[in-house]
Amino acid sequence: MGSSARVARPPFAGRRILVGVTGGIAAFKSISLARELALAGAEVDVVLTRGALQFVQPLSFEALTGRPVYSELYTPGDPLLHIRLARESDLILVAPATANFIARAAAGMADDLLAAVLLATGTPVLFAPAMNDRMYSHPQTRENVRRLEEIGYSRVGPEEGLLAWGEGEGEGRMLEPEAILEHVARALTPRGELEGKAVVVTAGPTREAIDPVRFIGNRSSGRMGFAIAAAAWRAGARVTLISGPSHLPTPAGVTRLDIQSAEEMQDAVEAALPEADVLVMAAAVADFRPSSSVADKIKKGAGKPEPLALAPTADVLRSTVHLRKPGAVIVGFALETNDHKANAERKLKEKSLDFLVLNSASEPGSGFEVPTNQVTILTPEGPAEELPLMSKDAVADKIIGRISSALGGRR
Repeated sequence: MGSSARVARPPFAGRRILVGVTGGIAAFKSISLARELALAGAEVDVVLTRGALQFVQPLSFEALTGRPVYSELYTPGDPLLHIRLARESDLILVAPATANFIARAAAGMADDLLAAVLLATGTPVLFAPAMNDRMYSHPQTRENVRRLEEIGYSRVGPEEGLLAWGEGEGEGRMLEPEAILEHVARALTPRGELEGKAVVVTAGPTREAIDPVRFIGNRSSGRMGFAIAAAAWRAGARVTLISGPSHLPTPAGVTRLDIQSAEEMQDAVEAALPEADVLVMAAAVADFRPSSSVADKIKKGAGKPEPLALAPTADVLRSTVHLRKPGAVIVGFALETNDHKANAERKLKEKSLDFLVLNSASEPGSGFEVPTNQVTILTPEGPAEELPLMSKDAVADKIIGRISSALGGRR
């Protein structure tokens, strides 16, 4: 989970989110979920059902959101509480959504505060099922879920994993708070030119083998590319993330292809590019590889090793120009240590890019292995845009905004 120092970020800042918690063991996750929403900048209202009160207490949510928690449909002095909460919310999230609550909601019942709020709202509703796998697979539950989706509610999960004690694993486990947070972000993000578009993002380093255990690589963590993939998915795109070795979790909703070498990166881009409306080449692809690699580990005591001869790797952006879909937006990255602007402008022209994102490996807070970045966005025409130091998530949102505008200009 994120740190308490996290700053507000779009699309959460200033938004009002109602979290409905129903009576399942997964209710404990909703405490962290409410905290994460608040840290992201949202105003979080929490409604607990009678069943939820058997698992969690209002004080936990109040301490983490700074707002009152509601549970009773009829509150003295506020007889229209369900109407007020429904009208004031930008989004309603039911997490966990038990089999019982899903059945009541599908039937249109209003026998408690949360169910009444759902009937009174016109805002987006997300529900995160959580129950035993046999309960989730029951035909009646499936029909109730289908009915909620038919109404217009969006289902988030469940996933396969450990269930309650003694029940083993199965489909019915509520998604983790981090994943649900991203689904909420997508639901709050206005739909624009990226809706339904195919976006390909490359990220991370490549590893060029010397022998079975050694390689040439770099310090790229993949954070920038992963952030861009997540931002594109939040904006409604169908996202394929082609990643070199990275410990980062796959962003919600994103299809991930793992590769090792520059050659594998090129093959993956070539396969995806003809259908891509957008390519963002954020990977730190190695410029060189060993001229040859050996099948066995080079032994330290086997005499003086041969000098390591290097050969250039393929330039993925330049070599795939002919595969680009007409009208596609192509974005490159340049990490420089000297002559930053001149090198970036040359790459922008030579690789036929719509944008080039320049950052320095020597600036504090920029480059590899840090959560922030300070970049300059260059285009073939018009002045460069220099962005201040900000989180890589915020940089990703800026880049996706520029891409969306470019797509709109090509309609």
